[in-house]
Amino acid sequence: MFKNVTRVSAMALACLAFSVSAQKADVKATATAAATPPKAETPKTGPKPYKEVITDKAKTSKGLFTVHKIEDKYFFEIADSLMGREIMAVTRVAKSPTVPGSVGLPAYGGELLNRQVIRFEKGPENKVFLRAVSYINVSSDSTAPIYKAVQNSNVAPIAAAFDLKAFKKDSITKVGSSVIEVTDFFKGDNQVVSLNSLTKTIYKLTSPAADRSYIQNIKTFPINTEIRSVKTFNAIPPTPNFGGSPVPSPIPSVNLPAAATTGAVTIEMNTSMILLPTVPMKKRLFDSRVGFFANGYTVYDENSQRTDDQTFAVRWRLEPKNAEDAAKQKKGELIEPKKPIVYYIDPATPAKWRKYLKLGVDDWQKAFETAGWKNAIRAEILADNDTTISLEDARYSAIRYFASDIENAYGPNVHDPRSGEILESHIGWYHNVMKLLKKWYMTQAAAVDPRARKNKFDDELMGDLIRFVSSHEVGHTLGLRHNYGSSSTVPVEKLRDPKWIAEHGHTPSIMDYARFNYVAQPEDGVKDLYPRIGEYDTWAIKWGYQSLEGNDPEQDRKALNKQFIDTFAQNPRIWFGTETNPYDPRSQSECLGDNNMLASDYGIKNLKRILPNLIDWTKEEAQDYDMLTESYGEVVIQFRRYMGHVTKNVGGIYETPKTGDQQGVVYEVTPKATQKEAVAFLHRQLFETPTWLLDDKILSRIRPDAGVDFLRNIQEATLTSLLDNSRLARIIETSTRNAAAYNIDEFFTDVKSGIWSELRSHRAIDTYRRNLQKAYVEKLTSMLNPAPVISIGNIQSIDTRKNDITSVSRANITGLRDEIKANLPLISDKMSKYHLQDCLARIEKALNPR
Repeated sequence: MFKNVTRVSAMALACLAFSVSAQKADVKATATAAATPPKAETPKTGPKPYKEVITDKAKTSKGLFTVHKIEDKYFFEIADSLMGREIMAVTRVAKSPTVPGSVGLPAYGGELLNRQVIRFEKGPENKVFLRAVSYINVSSDSTAPIYKAVQNSNVAPIAAAFDLKAFKKDSITKVGSSVIEVTDFFKGDNQVVSLNSLTKTIYKLTSPAADRSYIQNIKTFPINTEIRSVKTFNAIPPTPNFGGSPVPSPIPSVNLPAAATTGAVTIEMNTSMILLPTVPMKKRLFDSRVGFFANGYTVYDENSQRTDDQTFAVRWRLEPKNAEDAAKQKKGELIEPKKPIVYYIDPATPAKWRKYLKLGVDDWQKAFETAGWKNAIRAEILADNDTTISLEDARYSAIRYFASDIENAYGPNVHDPRSGEILESHIGWYHNVMKLLKKWYMTQAAAVDPRARKNKFDDELMGDLIRFVSSHEVGHTLGLRHNYGSSSTVPVEKLRDPKWIAEHGHTPSIMDYARFNYVAQPEDGVKDLYPRIGEYDTWAIKWGYQSLEGNDPEQDRKALNKQFIDTFAQNPRIWFGTETNPYDPRSQSECLGDNNMLASDYGIKNLKRILPNLIDWTKEEAQDYDMLTESYGEVVIQFRRYMGHVTKNVGGIYETPKTGDQQGVVYEVTPKATQKEAVAFLHRQLFETPTWLLDDKILSRIRPDAGVDFLRNIQEATLTSLLDNSRLARIIETSTRNAAAYNIDEFFTDVKSGIWSELRSHRAIDTYRRNLQKAYVEKLTSMLNPAPVISIGNIQSIDTRKNDITSVSRANITGLRDEIKANLPLISDKMSKYHLQDCLARIEKALNPR
């Protein structure tokens, strides 16, 4: 009984203690709550009243976008009518850091960094999205059901999202507009308006430095808005190399001096946002017989039973000013276009060269006249102090002058991917292109033109050469590709005829890489050695720029096809030979005439005239032999070009694109006689030692050796090319189709008999020929046991284990072994014997490996 009372009392005491403790806790919690202020409510997000965002402090300018600047912040006011409209964003370098060895990279003020079609659109949760638009698959009819299928499979990525800061609706026009802040977007590193990832990798740039990046200014115009920004990137300094070899990388890199000294790189950029037309220009469908750059996409049509890869030419929009002018043009009168093509000459260009760059542009006016336009193209020389035009502004095309040691110039364009309409172009002109022109002209023309026989050309001569390159690069910006086949339409002997040259020029196209007339001989009296805008060029401009009456591109295609067939029948000189054909000997870079062997013979005659004079033509007081070294090297390069021109005839296949309503075939085998002539040329001019190249007076001044290995390299490279598997496979293919064609056994016999002619004559074999013969043995023995072929993707390699190449190689090397054995006792020269014994041992080892 006592125990129970005690237990109850204990429980009562515990309850009392818990009650007191709970009361204390409640008092403490109440006191804490009283001491802590109530938690503030999260402010509502979303657009504010317009006047609260765009205050009286705003500096406002109106154009494509209305741009507001408030202190250091920038706002775009985007009209509802622009939502969903397509805009081309073009980002260029405005000012760059010093970039050594940057061929092929955007490195100089004015060069293109990035271009992307974009569009703004309203998103959920008070957002405005920026989408990056690509044209890969399209539907021809936005009202057809298939349009939805195309859209479902081609979603444009959202490249940026902006908070909707305010919305405004005009009380009179009832037009709405959305206000977004763009400060961080243009200061930052969004790829749409900055460097792409590959360029950053090559330049070793890492994260952007926000505290050292800013917007310089934003200017807006009726159809474009220009954003100038300064962006600083952290950069990886170059890795020290303590005498070891650098670790190879699949992606080459460029060491920037700024990265080495500060660990950061600053670049000034200009982004042009230019509104694309609501209605795209009517397309001109691509024709492989006319050399225009092209764009294209896959079209899904409701009424088609297959997809259509639609490809169209890239060209400027030229239109009559009004219906009256259009009627005049239709009657054959020349009219001025509503908007001519104008290029502005960079004020950074040295004053004495500006007029020649302008002439290179203006030379195209006559070509446009054939298309029905007068004053369609011109150049304007900007005054040094002209601030009314910015060359970064997308409304202006320009020839930009770069202070660079790169020996080049280039002519790109920015075009509307929907139609191929060229919007603007910036020709890149590197200062050192003049060095390249000097080397070319001395090597190809000094035998005929005395003005080319010195280290520094007169301004008039250099100006003429600049004019030629200017015309060539302008041609690219008009949409024209290289026409490597144009010069092949000219009979070689006509290149020596002054009257012919005066009338036609040495190539029908300035877009050819025909350079200068190296065929003309000193006694011919030919004075006109430069390329100029020719018959093909005027035809191509007419094809691309004449006004056509068809209601759609397909109707225009039919009209142009008939026009081409009729014109080509009258003048085959308008033929276009692509720059990408690997097996047509008519389409070659740096090549002249319709017979590569004859043209190269003439070219070598002139090189033999030039070489002995190089010491006198290049010497300068108190100077070393750098200029002699350079000029000699150019002669060697030109000689090697001739070898390449000739080699391409072997296993050659002519390709002449045609439509179904044209007569004749597309592919033809290079005639057997021409291929045999090519092999005979190589024996005569290269494999028989070209001792004239080994001028001791020159070599003893520029190099320590006698040129043995240097000549072996030329011979071996040509021999390797001659015995290339793809060439041999073409010979097999063509002789299978046509029994009268040059066959592989005959070809091998011709090559071997020339290279090993000493076996029949029993004369001594000199050092150069011994090296050539060893190279022949090594090449053929390597073909006896080829490695298995691994095909990668669509690239199919030739498996010589499964065709006649290995069989014929074995037969020829076996035959050579027997010839050496039979003739070795008849060779009296000791070094020749050693050489033949060595070759015999190599062949035996290859035929009977242990």
